Amino acid sequence: MSTPYETTTLAGGCFWCVEAVFDEAKGIASVESGYSNGHVPNPTYRAVCNGDTGYAEVIQIKFDPSIISFRDLLNVFFAVHDPTTLNRQGADVGTQYRSAIFYHTPEQKEIAENLISELNAQKIWNSPIVTEVEPIKDYYVAEDYHQEYFARNQNNPYCQAVAAPKVAKFRKHFLDLLKK
Repeated sequence: MSTPYETTTLAGGCFWCVEAVFDEAKGIASVESGYSNGHVPNPTYRAVCNGDTGYAEVIQIKFDPSIISFRDLLNVFFAVHDPTTLNRQGADVGTQYRSAIFYHTPEQKEIAENLISELNAQKIWNSPIVTEVEPIKDYYVAEDYHQEYFARNQNNPYCQAVAAPKVAKFRKHFLDLLKK
């Protein structure tokens, strides 16, 4: 019997950092870095970095909802990036680094919108959440050298300064969601 995997696509700044976190979560079949919701066919990393393609750096996650729910994925997502800064994550600035949930089903849209409302009501952050909730369109997988980048380049200064703290935060605050 095959597992009924679901897919979601999330943008939370540099895809290396977000991919590294979800690689460690249970119930994840795959995490792939890519580009989504832009307007240029077959974008390249260089073109996306220029900031005029409309694409966001994203991760596309295939997950088993019987092990990890979409809401749990979003709770992790909101915990490991700043959803209150428009088109920016730390020193990474531009629309390609925006915070976004590119949903694949109407149920994902509803869960995302409800969670954002709840989090805003809780006033966890000093500013409101600016995360876009949009349907997925025009997804392209990133170049091979971006896949599993943190796992292969943990000593890279950027990975040490930006990705490693996100992974550590996930490990500390989401013990029940860690792969065994």
